[in-house]
Amino acid sequence: MKNYIIVTDSTTDLPVNIIEEYGIIVVPLGFGFENENYLNYPDHRQLSIKDFYERIKNGERSTTTLVNVKTFEEYLEPILQAGNDVLYLGFSSPLSGTYGSSLSARDELLEKYNEARIECIDTLSASMGEGLLVYYASKMKQDGKSIDEVKQWVSDNLLNVCHWFTVDDLNHLKRGGRISALTATIGTALGVKPILHVDNEGHLVPDSNVRGRKKSINALLEHMEATCINPEENSVFISHADCLEDAEYLGNLIKEKLNVKEVVISYIGPVVGSHTGQGAVALFFFGRER
Repeated sequence: MKNYIIVTDSTTDLPVNIIEEYGIIVVPLGFGFENENYLNYPDHRQLSIKDFYERIKNGERSTTTLVNVKTFEEYLEPILQAGNDVLYLGFSSPLSGTYGSSLSARDELLEKYNEARIECIDTLSASMGEGLLVYYASKMKQDGKSIDEVKQWVSDNLLNVCHWFTVDDLNHLKRGGRISALTATIGTALGVKPILHVDNEGHLVPDSNVRGRKKSINALLEHMEATCINPEENSVFISHADCLEDAEYLGNLIKEKLNVKEVVISYIGPVVGSHTGQGAVALFFFGRER
């Protein structure tokens, strides 16, 4: 069986130890402040994640940039030159043009490496929801599953990856067009915290509003309790925008109530964090439906 490499992008927000353990190749997306441009490497080598959120908290606005086709080619071509195939799991296409860039790079490279395989999957997922699929795909690869078996499993299960999250700063949702300026102003004054999720089409959509930070975090657990599949056999991922205590509070609740196999906590990286703002908490798990 020909070897293949699993490739993804930095919006998976996977911790470095998982990336290194499974030999995952991560294509970095870009972000920046005014005239400063950075790449979102998993180890945050160009700007520390703490510094990023400190600047966000102080009112600076970060913008993000698309991975271009040339960058994808630079990451994929060495894999093909070494005689390997590629299985790429990408950021939800309704949220980014990254997946489209991967398809263009694939088409370009296959003209040169016509005996290679480059399989691209739109995960319709974001942050550690995308990361959860990459994690399970990598474990399957390590267990000897073929590229076809892993591709089929990801395609069959991606709509079972549930994304539930809450944000602390409504102004970032306002800037992204998710809520109106009036709603943001009133919600902030009343201490309203929105609960959002990613739907079957890969869009970010609002679900409900609750009063108070603790209730919003508890609401994430309630959604998991309602739809999760075999929690004692599955891993649960939690990402946070520089609010580790809140993420750990949620993780401890989940362990206590659902006896999950594993809880992995990591930062929301600067690309996704540019849109959520500081203080977001997100929960990802396998459920009956999104």
